[in-house]
Amino acid sequence: MKYTMIGAGAMGYRYGVLLQEKTGAQVEYIDTWQPNIDAVRANGGVYVSRDHADRHLVPIDIYTPEEYEGDPDVWMVFMKQMQLEEMLKRCAHLFKDHQVVFSAMNGWGHFEKINQYFPEDHIYGGTALVATVLNGPGDVDFMGKAGAGSMEMCAMTEEITDVEKALAADFEKAGFNPTVTQNFHGTCLAKIIFNSVANTICTMYQIRMGQFISYPGALKMAGQLIDEAYDACERAGYQMTRSRQAEVKAIEISSRETNPLHYPSMYQDLTAGRPTEVDYINGYIARLGREHDYVCRTHEFLVEGVHLAELAFKIHQEDARH
Repeated sequence: MKYTMIGAGAMGYRYGVLLQEKTGAQVEYIDTWQPNIDAVRANGGVYVSRDHADRHLVPIDIYTPEEYEGDPDVWMVFMKQMQLEEMLKRCAHLFKDHQVVFSAMNGWGHFEKINQYFPEDHIYGGTALVATVLNGPGDVDFMGKAGAGSMEMCAMTEEITDVEKALAADFEKAGFNPTVTQNFHGTCLAKIIFNSVANTICTMYQIRMGQFISYPGALKMAGQLIDEAYDACERAGYQMTRSRQAEVKAIEISSRETNPLHYPSMYQDLTAGRPTEVDYINGYIARLGREHDYVCRTHEFLVEGVHLAELAFKIHQEDARH
């Protein structure tokens, strides 16, 4: 199948490069960050490392939405939640009836936006428990050993299709270790809940995932956040794909064994001076709870905590300049 990545950032590069290298699929990229586009075109591709080593150039083709004339079988969407609406508007003239879309973005809110351009039976969602860092324009670092991490995927209609089977086969070849489920909300919510712990706490305290899990109270903190999130999801009528204990274990394994040196994406946004996605992660859980007469007090506190961390980082940057 032919793939086009909407968003040439950390995750867009990881999925695109590995699909290209491991399956032989044709992969193209659409982006709007001009320094990224300029770097890729000047270098003839994107520089790829793994765990800060073996940096090499992978040839790719990158376009703005207005330049692109391709017709992929699958659109793969990896954007920040705050940027997605505008990007989809700019790409709308490219969307065709035979195409499907897959997204494993962080947070919640993207499927409603995608659904404005694609019917439900053309939308596939998922989660990606892999760590990747965008070092700069045209320069990406895959964290963890090859084949480390995992993902889940599900059709929005929850019906397993031939297209989904083909997607899963390509993801398997690319080393993403996919599991196909038939529980759309439960599948996607699992990653939101995962990120509501590791991403958020590591960002507030500006620490790596391994440093977080080495704190004696880390699992207690994780359990408290997970219990609140699961309570909210259950009150909303959503059936989760794994138990609360399994969710805690996933955070522990990822933090202690798979990605101990990783700074999560929310931290990367904070230190780059970009808005974080906390409102779409902990904020989404908090809103879901409120909508069903349940108050997620810890999640609500962490939303404010991350926004305070954003402000504090800007203050420190200003102080350093004076």
